[in-house]
Amino acid sequence: MATYLQIDDLTKSYSEELLFESVTFGIDEGDKIGIVARNGTGKSTLLKIIAGEEAPDSGSVIFRADIRVGYLAQTPEFAPGSTVLESCLAHAAGATAKAVTDYQAALASGDPELINAASAEMDAASAWDYEDRLTQLLTQLHITDLSARTDTLSGGQRKRVALARLILERPDLMILDEPTNHLDIEVIEWLESYLSHSRVTLLLVTHDRYFLDRVCNRIVELDGRHAYFHAGNFDYYLRRRAERLEAMTAEQERLRNTLRRETEWMRRQPQARAGKAKYRIDAYHELKERTRVDLTERNVNLDVAAGYIGSKIFEAHDICKAYGDKKVLDHFTYTFARYEKVGIIGPNGVGKSTFIKMLQGLVEPDSGTWDVGSTVRFGYYSQDGIAFDETKKVIDAVTDILEDVSLDNGARHYSPMQFLTRFLFSPPDQQKYIHTLSGGEKARLHLATVLMRQPNFLILDEPTNDLDIVTLGLLEEYLADFEGCVIVVSHDRFFLDSIVDHLFVFEGEGKVSDFPGSYSDYREHQRRQARSAGKEAAATADQQASRKEKPRLTERKRKMSFKEQKEFEALSQSIDTLTAEMKAIDARFASGEIIDDAAALSARYAEIKDLLDTQEMRWLELSELQ
Repeated sequence: MATYLQIDDLTKSYSEELLFESVTFGIDEGDKIGIVARNGTGKSTLLKIIAGEEAPDSGSVIFRADIRVGYLAQTPEFAPGSTVLESCLAHAAGATAKAVTDYQAALASGDPELINAASAEMDAASAWDYEDRLTQLLTQLHITDLSARTDTLSGGQRKRVALARLILERPDLMILDEPTNHLDIEVIEWLESYLSHSRVTLLLVTHDRYFLDRVCNRIVELDGRHAYFHAGNFDYYLRRRAERLEAMTAEQERLRNTLRRETEWMRRQPQARAGKAKYRIDAYHELKERTRVDLTERNVNLDVAAGYIGSKIFEAHDICKAYGDKKVLDHFTYTFARYEKVGIIGPNGVGKSTFIKMLQGLVEPDSGTWDVGSTVRFGYYSQDGIAFDETKKVIDAVTDILEDVSLDNGARHYSPMQFLTRFLFSPPDQQKYIHTLSGGEKARLHLATVLMRQPNFLILDEPTNDLDIVTLGLLEEYLADFEGCVIVVSHDRFFLDSIVDHLFVFEGEGKVSDFPGSYSDYREHQRRQARSAGKEAAATADQQASRKEKPRLTERKRKMSFKEQKEFEALSQSIDTLTAEMKAIDARFASGEIIDDAAALSARYAEIKDLLDTQEMRWLELSELQ
């Protein structure tokens, strides 16, 4: 297996804070590696260093000379004023980019002469394959307006355009920083399927645990400034991590017992050890350093009980809301029960955030009424983040909200400084200016300011975007036992499965359906419906064929044509054949035998790899039509 990248002794610090040191590992062809760590330990910084966006304090990053590398930043950037189409074509060959741009403009104009001229230009530039891939990819990523300026797009739209641009580059190695942030679930599942089936090599950071579990075959954990490596997916990593911590704890206990004996020896009168070997004294000091390793896991402390909540929560009566022709709610009626926990799902832009703002009175409905119980006290975690003055220090901003944090109906009192330490803000951290905080630190601060008011109805709008995996796990445990009401808007499938009792499914055009179950239950329900619909369609087709009736044209999602079905079957067979041939070549190279035709085999290996990349992309495109 070819090595794509070697990382040796990487060390990085900011000011006096050491993020990681002596990180060393390699990335081989076909690896799909996920990096996990707490916020603030340097995950994104490590990716930036590998991608060449930042420089390390020391160490090296060495790529194989002939590989193509693509990098997706957590916040993608585009050329000022560029359109979606221009951004997607940014790295295409000049003739190809111009031909596709002219062709798309001609199609938009509808002028037959312009279309003919643009088609001839496409022929001359051999750009049809590129244009086909571009069109298919943008359709799958729900990008429809190619003329839209990227600086007017939402965060989710910009992320999808950046993904399309990256995939079109066909890199050998993809470096992805939080690729699922701001994407709706349907696109996340498409990306998950694409990456898990593709032969592309991956290095990624994500908080999405299902994504890690289904895509990655290796996990790198940054912990205590060092890196630990685990072969296997995220679930396997969790088991091995628990074993590692248990073994390290036992080793630390053994070292402490040894240190106690050596300390007694060192405390004796100097005469008693005057003739002792110097190596034992040196060994004592080394042992003392080794026992200073702190294995205590500092976790966010979410021990904040909900305030009392009465039996009446809220009633929605015939709520309607629209922005122009776009309906958000159409005669929505619902009575919310005590201790209810509901998840809200649906495509981006369908009105999920508007719904929860209306519930709190932040947005007025066009008609209908909300009747909220008198004991309800909302705690709102907004995806827009905290509305603090970023020129203030952390401690000053929190003190402005409450000078005394009273919990458990006054049974416990904390100063703002004490309360912030429960959210991993040390006294030095509390003196930082808010604008210097990382995304994860701002998310923790936002969560602290929500919980310090002791709400009994939590509304969480995309809480998983900037919280690390450890904090998400603690938040899930907290919400499961929370003696109040919860509404969660999230694209994180694991988070939804862990918390909610049922789902509000925003389907568009103001329609909201209530599904009784978790997100995984809902997806299985959809798959059963799709299978049932497929069987019904097949039965109808058989009946029509038996009666030799002419098929009627109906408006429905396009299915595979006969020609495409044959192409799909041929691709499946070809991919299997090429994969088997590639494994045979791998086996020959790994056998250690003398290979007379090594150069030819290497060339064939590279040829097979390119063929597989092309065929697998087309296979994925056709599979969407099944």
